Amino acid sequence: MAYNLFDTHCHLDFEVFDEDREEVVKRAYEQGVRSIFIPGTCRDTPRVRPQTMAGVQLFYAVGLHPYFIADHNNEDLDWVEQQLQEHAGYWVGEIGLDRTCPDWDQQCDLFVQQVELAVKYQRPVILHHRKSQSDLLHYLKPYLDDLPDQKGILHAFSGSPEQAQDWISKGFKLGVGGTITYSRAKKTRAALKDSPLDALVLETDAPDMPVCGYQGERNEPCHVADVIASLAELRDEDKDVIARQLWQTSCELIPLDADDDNATC
Repeated sequence: MAYNLFDTHCHLDFEVFDEDREEVVKRAYEQGVRSIFIPGTCRDTPRVRPQTMAGVQLFYAVGLHPYFIADHNNEDLDWVEQQLQEHAGYWVGEIGLDRTCPDWDQQCDLFVQQVELAVKYQRPVILHHRKSQSDLLHYLKPYLDDLPDQKGILHAFSGSPEQAQDWISKGFKLGVGGTITYSRAKKTRAALKDSPLDALVLETDAPDMPVCGYQGERNEPCHVADVIASLAELRDEDKDVIARQLWQTSCELIPLDADDDNATC
């Protein structure tokens, strides 16, 4: 394979990978994956985080995900801040708003406090959304000028060309995942077909969001190869050109001021 791939959103630390995590990473390496970005979801995450595994570089973020809103508390926010203080390369994420989850007011409050931490420590953010893009923009608006120039990533982008352009114009990259492997996702496919190539990054969201043909199975970072294949089918650029640009974009974006000696692309 003539190019490298960067899975910018993979929950490799989830329990579902405990029995075969290294084999999963090896399969990803065989498909060209050379870097994986692992977002945080809650305080109950592994304390020991390797820098590499099976030849693949691992990068990390720390955040409190709305899926686990019932489990989060103010002490968890203190823990997030402590992690940001101790690890200069950590982003803030996965954070966001989700209309399918309970405790909306608490979600919004927690989201804002984590954005404020991102501003304080000048870290990009990884944004989760579900039926909530307009809500995210509402709460982000007062902080946009104070976030780093590289604002972060809108994870698992789905939406219209107009929505894509709005996020890009505000300084965010769009996470391109398994959604585009489904022909029925016409609106999202059209948006990503016409978005600037340097505004896109690849992701799997493994173990979730399986690509077309693997429904009902555990997703893995190796399937980022399927995502880029679908993206190449949508766009006019050569697949190698797409791969090189997405790798370059990801390497420039991740990590920010990493504190690990090997944390370079």
